[in-house]
Amino acid sequence: MSERPTRAEGAALRADLAAAHERSESVKAQVLIDEFVAEAQRRGLPPEPLQATLIGTTTVVRTDRQGWYLKENKSVAIGTGGEYYVLVVPGGFLERIRGARLEPILPPLVVSRGGRDGETGDLKFFLKRYLDHH
Repeated sequence: MSERPTRAEGAALRADLAAAHERSESVKAQVLIDEFVAEAQRRGLPPEPLQATLIGTTTVVRTDRQGWYLKENKSVAIGTGGEYYVLVVPGGFLERIRGARLEPILPPLVVSRGGRDGETGDLKFFLKRYLDHH
């Protein structure tokens, strides 16, 4: 007779499954992003210096990256090397002066999932919208 997993074991299993799903989703999203970057470059769409907003403020700071903004509020962008950036970052006085260093995150298939800004949707939609409008 098999023993039932403990709560901790069950939680660990659920976390492992969620992480595996996120990695699988990111692989699919990265394919879309790589196609977008190639098409943007083919069309000669120039990347622009990316700016970020400091968490909890309306302060906009320069960053160390260039790319293409996907959302109208400029909170998500694709870097020139196919990186996925969320442009709301921690920081304070130093970031206001020297700028923020961006760290890419694993790209999702749904942009701003669970976000409150009202601009949520499939990554494919945001990539296509950018290309259609530029």
